[in-house]
Amino acid sequence: MSDYSDMPETAESPLRSFRRSLTRRVFTRFVVAIVVYTIFILFGLFTSVFVCASISWDYYSPLYRILNWISDYLPLVLIVVFVIGYLAIFMHYWSRTLGYLENIVSATEQIYRSGDDPISLPEDLREVEIQMNRIKADMLASRLAAREAEQRKNDLVVYLAHDLKTPLTSVIGYLTLLRDEGNISPELRGHYISVALDKAERLEDLINEFFDITRFSLTNITLEYRTVSLTRMLQQITDEFAPMLLEKGLVCHVAASPNVTVTCDPDKLQRVFDNLLRNAINYSYENTEIQVSLSVYGDTAHISFANEGDDIPPHKLDRIFEQFYRLDSSRGSRTGGAGLGLAIAKEIVELHGGSISARSADHRIVFSLELPLHP
Repeated sequence: MSDYSDMPETAESPLRSFRRSLTRRVFTRFVVAIVVYTIFILFGLFTSVFVCASISWDYYSPLYRILNWISDYLPLVLIVVFVIGYLAIFMHYWSRTLGYLENIVSATEQIYRSGDDPISLPEDLREVEIQMNRIKADMLASRLAAREAEQRKNDLVVYLAHDLKTPLTSVIGYLTLLRDEGNISPELRGHYISVALDKAERLEDLINEFFDITRFSLTNITLEYRTVSLTRMLQQITDEFAPMLLEKGLVCHVAASPNVTVTCDPDKLQRVFDNLLRNAINYSYENTEIQVSLSVYGDTAHISFANEGDDIPPHKLDRIFEQFYRLDSSRGSRTGGAGLGLAIAKEIVELHGGSISARSADHRIVFSLELPLHP
C-alpha cells in the first residue's frame, strides 16, 4: 500500500499551488496600489504647483502661509504623506488577508455542521471553496454511509436476537422429549437427536455472527507476513469444502499456475478464499461446476472464483462489499450471514495492496482478485 511518502518530492499539492497564486495576486495588488498612490501624489503635487503659480496670492492670506510653509518643508511633507499612505495601503491588504483567514476558519467550522448548505467564500478563495465543498460532500456521504451501516447492524442484531429463540426453543423441546419419553423407539430417538443437533448447529452459526459483528466493530485487522504457496493454499481450501460440495452435487475445478508463491498473511488470506468459496457454494445451482483460477501477470496474481447461479442485480452488486449488507435478506436461510464476510475480505485484500471486484451476467457470478506477489 502506498502512502504520502511515496509521492515524488517535486509534486506540488493543489492547496500549495493555490497559496502561491493567492500570494502573488495579493502582492501584485499591493504593489499596484503603491505605484498608483505614488503617481497620484506626484501628479497632485505638480498640478498644485502649476495652479498655485498661476494665482496672485495675498501675503496675509492664511492659505498662502500654509502653502508657503509646505513649500519650505516640501521633502518632509512628501515623506509624511507617502508614509501615511503606504501604511494605510499596507493595513488595508493586511486586514484583507486576515479576513481571508477568518473566512477559511468559518468555512472549516461549517464543514462539520449539519446541513447541506454549500460553503461560500470570496472570489479570491474560489479554489479553496471548491476544495472545502468537496470535503464537505465527502464527509456528508461518509456520515450517511456510517448511519446506514449502523442501522443495518442494529437491524441485524435485532434479527439475530429474534432468530436465536427459534433454534434454542427447538433444542430445549427435543431434549425435553428425550428426557421425559421413556419408551421412545430408537428411530424416533435418532430423529429427535438429529433435529436437536441441526438446531444446535444453527444456534452456533448465529452466535458466531454475533462474534463477527463484535470483532469487526472493535478491532482493526493487522497482517503477519509470510511467504507461502498460493497454489497449494487454493487446492487445500477446495479440498476442505468437499463435504459441502458433495451435498449440493457441485464440482470444484482449480486451474492454477504451478508453484506460485506470495508474501502475505496466510491466515487472513485463507479467510478471504474461504468466504468466496463458501459464497460460491451457497449461491450455486445444484449439480454445476465452480471454477477457481490462478494466473500470474508480472508481479501480480490474478485469482477468480466463478459459479453458476441467479444473477445479482446491479444495485446489489454495487453494495455487495459494504459492511452488514446481506445479499440474501431472508433470515430463514442458512446462507444468510451477518453481511460481514465480503466487507472483511475486501479490507484484507486491500491491506495486502490488492483489489477485489464482482460481476454477474448470464447466470454466472465471478469474484476477481488482484494481489501483488511481494507487497
